[in-house]
Amino acid sequence: MAERPRVAAIVSTYHPRSHADVIVGKFVRGFPTDEGLRPPRAQVASLYIDQVHDNDVGRELAEAHGIRLCRSIPEALTLGGNTLAVDGVLSIAEQGEYADNERGQQLYPRRHFFEQISGVIACAARPVPVFSDKHLATEWADARWICDRARELAIPLMAGSSNPLLWRDPWLEHELGIELDDAVVISYGHVEAYGYHAAEALQAMVERRRGGETGLRAVQCLKGEAVWQAARDGRWSRELAEAAIQVVAKAHESQGPLEASWDRPVAFLLEYVDGFSATVLHLDSYTGYIRGRSYAARVGGEIQTTGMHSMSAPPFSHFSYLALNVEEMFLSGEPQYPVERTLLVTGAMAALMESAHQGQVRLKTPHLNVAYQPFAQAPIRPTQPRPTGASLVAFEH
Repeated sequence: MAERPRVAAIVSTYHPRSHADVIVGKFVRGFPTDEGLRPPRAQVASLYIDQVHDNDVGRELAEAHGIRLCRSIPEALTLGGNTLAVDGVLSIAEQGEYADNERGQQLYPRRHFFEQISGVIACAARPVPVFSDKHLATEWADARWICDRARELAIPLMAGSSNPLLWRDPWLEHELGIELDDAVVISYGHVEAYGYHAAEALQAMVERRRGGETGLRAVQCLKGEAVWQAARDGRWSRELAEAAIQVVAKAHESQGPLEASWDRPVAFLLEYVDGFSATVLHLDSYTGYIRGRSYAARVGGEIQTTGMHSMSAPPFSHFSYLALNVEEMFLSGEPQYPVERTLLVTGAMAALMESAHQGQVRLKTPHLNVAYQPFAQAPIRPTQPRPTGASLVAFEH
């Protein structure tokens, strides 16, 4: 391995505020954190951009920092040679002009990227760490294939979004083996794209319950009046939801019944193999009623809550903590948290979108029996309950 690991960045598109910009850019310029700007310990050696648009800034970045701009994924991994020449790969297939399917999922080329990446790795017979941004894939079969292929080739694989690593205020991290009764996450935005964030934030909390993760036996996506009827039927806890909302609701709008305040509600009902259940209560728009995501859980009859805070303006320092964990994997060769979390949430989202497409039906999910143990060690994460001045450091493109 080179003195500083060389990284290939494979991205769908690269414009200001894109996932490529807020992740790859930090590997080039540094990571704004609560302690200040942390210099990169790895170097971006190559960049492949699948779609170059008018507002592209990736080519400018490559030229300014001596990064090889590549015309193909194999070129990016081989640096123009005949075999693998990098020590890690960033695969970021988020944003860009890709078709939607009938379930409202955008068909990003995540499996295609990984097929190309793993092909080069297989030919070299030298596994290097790979990070896949956000979902593993649109379809469960593709996500399962990616994990199986990584295991076959001994590729250290991490995936997911920044949401499990957001600032938490008040601080809350369940002890491993905790007895959880039920849990709720409050969220908003596009049902699939932002619903994924909410489901992953939930999973990062509830996977720490007694026995570890057992997988999902059934899911259901409800919309509109069916959401409130499910609460009346006792299928999700209004008490927990109201406790979570108080953490992130705007003070002047935090009173009154939920039905009067929520525009186009969506609920993800999640039934786990071990009998545990949890809910994502989601606004299918941003109305200003809440300012962030939040979590509430019932533990031994006591309600525990936390707000999950990101940064809505540059330099988007919450991505620093995601990227720092990825960098640590590039240095150590060991993932910072289990990829099975992302695999389970990817499958859950595919099933939830299918539930909505079929008329909000409850779907049994025997294929989602993804059992795993969460890692005991804490990943690199914010040290403060909210962003500090140090984390607000900005830099030009």
